[in-house]
Amino acid sequence: MFSVFAAMPRSPDFILFITDQQRADYLGCLHPLLQTPHIDAIAATGTMFENCHVASPACMPNRAALFTGRYPSVNGVRYNGIPLSYRAATFADVLRRGGYRTALIGKCHLQPMLDRDADERVDAASLGAVDEAWHAADASGAYDQELPARYASDARFAVRAPYYGFEHTDLVTGHGARCGGHYAQWLRAQGAEDLRARRIAHDYACPQAERTALPEELHPSCYIRDRAIEFIAGADERPFLLVVSFPDPHHPFAPPGRYWSMYSPGDFTMPLPFTAHRNPPPPLRALREDFLAGAPPVTPESAFMVDERPAREAMALTCGMLSLVDDAIGGIVGALRDSGRDANSVLLYTSDHGDYLGDFNMLMKGALQLRSITRVPLIWSEPRRREAGRSRALVSTIDIAPSIIARAGLKPYWGIQGRSLPLPELDAAPPRPALLVEFEDAVKRMGFARAAVVRSVLTERHRLSVYLGEDWGELYDHAEDPGETRNLWDESSQQRRRFALTETLAQLMLDARERSPRARRLA
Repeated sequence: MFSVFAAMPRSPDFILFITDQQRADYLGCLHPLLQTPHIDAIAATGTMFENCHVASPACMPNRAALFTGRYPSVNGVRYNGIPLSYRAATFADVLRRGGYRTALIGKCHLQPMLDRDADERVDAASLGAVDEAWHAADASGAYDQELPARYASDARFAVRAPYYGFEHTDLVTGHGARCGGHYAQWLRAQGAEDLRARRIAHDYACPQAERTALPEELHPSCYIRDRAIEFIAGADERPFLLVVSFPDPHHPFAPPGRYWSMYSPGDFTMPLPFTAHRNPPPPLRALREDFLAGAPPVTPESAFMVDERPAREAMALTCGMLSLVDDAIGGIVGALRDSGRDANSVLLYTSDHGDYLGDFNMLMKGALQLRSITRVPLIWSEPRRREAGRSRALVSTIDIAPSIIARAGLKPYWGIQGRSLPLPELDAAPPRPALLVEFEDAVKRMGFARAAVVRSVLTERHRLSVYLGEDWGELYDHAEDPGETRNLWDESSQQRRRFALTETLAQLMLDARERSPRARRLA
């Protein structure tokens, strides 16, 4: 029987793997201890971008930037807790309308996942009948699709479709063994819901280290693996876009089963203790003072300092979580190979942001824009040429959306801010001489008198960061000081460079302005 699928060339399938809170140097092919053979295999058949940085080193802002190809200051998700508007176009929208079957399995986090109320930045009593600068364009108010209440019943919750361009969604919300969403409903159906809260005693000193009683086969990473394999097995002749998004290795540090003890903390080292910084900026000094005073973090997600032992434990447990993710990816890539679609599939691997993970004794992420939180892995494995390559080009999270759109043979929407990655298969723009990173905090922490607002410019050699309302900033020379241990901001010999980089930052911020909607008529 004649098969159109077999006879005609097809647009490529895409599988985009996303992890949560993985720094760029935590890949087996780059790390002295970590073992990730399946991810390494993708890197061995693709291009690794060694200078990929996030648009913002926080979950929701960078995920929104990844899906829209637009900076947080423009797409509206400036900090965690702000849902991406349903008015926002995504690369999944473009592919769906271009004939693709689109699916997202795992963590989405384009909407809040927690029932906790945010700290109010304004006095609600001061607001009038019109309380926001933009009227809500969607009267349904369905910005609660990822909240726990939606998954409290036994009946599977039907997410509003298409969900930011995805026809099929199988959501995993939260982190660790307490993950919710469709995963929690599935776990309940297995009669194992009580295992989510059950813990095994351990002797680790690391805060948020949790040894779960949940067996490996019931872990969220394995659930995501199995749902992705099911999707591939059920794929029809249409090309597909499959986003596979893992909640790990985000804290709590909770690898299950054998992955808990896969790595020994004693094998890890701390190359950048707090004492390595010669002139710590105010936020770093504030965290040190909190640590010495025994003050707890402002929120469970806030950056904090630890001694060397818990830092090494966090590194080991992070590696355990990543090895589980790697095994899950191996199962998914194996299923793709078994399906026969691997010869026409683009594989991508990235993360939404990094983790300080011991840098200057810190854990988590925050306003200090160290490369450990802004630089993330990005691998593009192209079926037209399965070969290893390395690129030092400065690229951003916002470049992923336009690159996928271009490789699918489709046109981007007006107002997209990313540019195609420098790959032979894409009509790439000239390389960037500098890159913009935005950060806006939701609460006061790290010693700031108000929630921090930061803009950074990165070049091949330097980072300059400017903080709203502060009389200090940061300037580092990565060629002379790769660990960023000497802030050059106040050094007289560096003033000309500081002013030049500040001008570059201003130009980048001007270029990152909103361009949508475009004018349809002359005024």
